Amino acid sequence: MSKEVVRARWGVVLLFWLNGVAWSSIVPRFPEIKTALDASNTAFGLAVGLGPVGGLVAGLFTARLVRRYSSAGVAAVTQLIGIAGLSLVANAPTLPVFAASLAFMAAMDAFTDIAMNAHGLRVQKLYGRSILNSFHGWWSIGAVCGGFLGSVAAQAGMPLWIQALAATFVFGGLSLFARTMLLPGKDGDVDGGEAATRARPQRRVPAGIWVRLIALGLLGASVGLVEDSAASWGAIYMDNMFAVIPFVAGLAFVALQGAQMIGRFTGDAVVNRIGARPAVTLGVSVAAVGMALAVAFPSPVSTVIGFACAGWGIATGIPSAMNAANELPGMAVGSGLTFVTWLMRVGFFAGPPLIGIVGDAVGLRWALIVVPVAAVLALALTPALTPPRSARPEVLERPGTR
Repeated sequence: MSKEVVRARWGVVLLFWLNGVAWSSIVPRFPEIKTALDASNTAFGLAVGLGPVGGLVAGLFTARLVRRYSSAGVAAVTQLIGIAGLSLVANAPTLPVFAASLAFMAAMDAFTDIAMNAHGLRVQKLYGRSILNSFHGWWSIGAVCGGFLGSVAAQAGMPLWIQALAATFVFGGLSLFARTMLLPGKDGDVDGGEAATRARPQRRVPAGIWVRLIALGLLGASVGLVEDSAASWGAIYMDNMFAVIPFVAGLAFVALQGAQMIGRFTGDAVVNRIGARPAVTLGVSVAAVGMALAVAFPSPVSTVIGFACAGWGIATGIPSAMNAANELPGMAVGSGLTFVTWLMRVGFFAGPPLIGIVGDAVGLRWALIVVPVAAVLALALTPALTPPRSARPEVLERPGTR
């Protein structure tokens, strides 16, 4: 690879890492925020669940922004603005303000998420092989780093506003630096005539493609619900169910993200060897079994292990769904990816309030049964990962072999 392409790959890596570390640094402080706001499980779950509404709205416009300003520019700028939103979340005086702050961050995250994945797919095309899972692996590294930073800050009693302000300066500055590393030009310029052809989509997308897009989006939404369960409820569940210190309470989230990180860094090799559908099928099966056992036999150890199984199991789910959507024929550049990413956010929207409502009705222990059920739903949707006959191969040929 040329130096420009290698540098762009590391720029995308930095974007993914920042996207994981910034948001995750506040997650271990959720028990403190919930207590300070005097919120019930249902109210807190609804507040967290309403946050992704901002992402659902923003996601509708991301493809147009990417085509106009490039994925590189959109990703870096919206990431910087989103990181600044940490201070809004940390200093929210009321539950409605907390929910509105989460919605604002989710809106910025939707722009960043789609744009950085679009740029990652652009770099992947130049590499000629699957590398998207490794980008998501770096997001998981960021999430683990953020989880540890937040847990340590909670244990040390650091004021939330100081933590958020420091994160804004450090992570925001790195986001601006990442922009200088990315590929120049607009995304439609990549790989010449092929991209130009895809930029002129069919006027009427076949019904079969829409069905596949919806299935891919619901697959991602199911996986997203599993992933978000640890972020929204992992620390609260550990704190309510067991007598553990704040650092241990944050380990449910860290376990999921740590195992997901391992799964994603090994995921490209697995996908390149056996294909996306078998890899995701194996993974979500492990996630379903692991979380079901954690609910059946509750303890701090079994809970951490269950979330670790869930993290490893869902590792390749979202990257595979994104890649499959991006390769569908008849779609404008970025449209398939944007639609599926938008629908994925349904999982992040529905998961927290659903677990909160069930938790208030029957207890948080049994509310977590939602997680293995979501994994089973993802398993049923894995056939959508098999590309249609008219689509290009999912795993690209190496440069110089065409």
